[in-house]
Amino acid sequence: MRLISRLNPAEGVGDFWAYIRRPQPYRWPILGLSMLMTGTLLFWVLQERYYLPPERPQVTYITTFAPGRTDEEIIASNIANEARKDALAAEQAERDEIRREIYRTFGRAAGMDVEKIEREAAAERAREEAAEKARREALIGESIAEPAE
Repeated sequence: MRLISRLNPAEGVGDFWAYIRRPQPYRWPILGLSMLMTGTLLFWVLQERYYLPPERPQVTYITTFAPGRTDEEIIASNIANEARKDALAAEQAERDEIRREIYRTFGRAAGMDVEKIEREAAAERAREEAAEKARREALIGESIAEPAE
C-alpha cells in the first residue's frame, strides 16, 4: 500500500495547478510553446502514410522461335543444335590436344619428365572430380536419374 500512496496523481495535478495559477509573466507563452512542440511531435509521429502498390511492369517477351512451331520442327531444331554442339566440342578437343602436344614438346626440350607430369595432372583431375561429385551428392542427395547401387 505504501507504493500506491507514493504514486498518487492527484497530488501531482494539484501541484501543477498551483504552479500555473501563480502570476508569472511568461507562463502562458511557455505553456503554449510546450503544447505546440508536443502537438507537432505527435502529429509528425502519428500521421499515416499511404503507399500505393507499385505499378505492374509491362513485360515484353522476345522470342527467337516462331510461336506456332510443331513438335517435329522442335525436334529437328534440337537435333541440329546437338550436332552443332558436338562439332564445336570436337573442335575444342582437337585444339586442346594440339596445345597439350605443344606443351609436351616444350617440356621435353626443357628436360622435364612429361609423362610423370601428365600422370600427376590426371590424378589431380580425378581427385577434383571425385570431390565435386561428393559435394554435389551431399548437397542434393541421391538423384532420381541415377539409380541407387
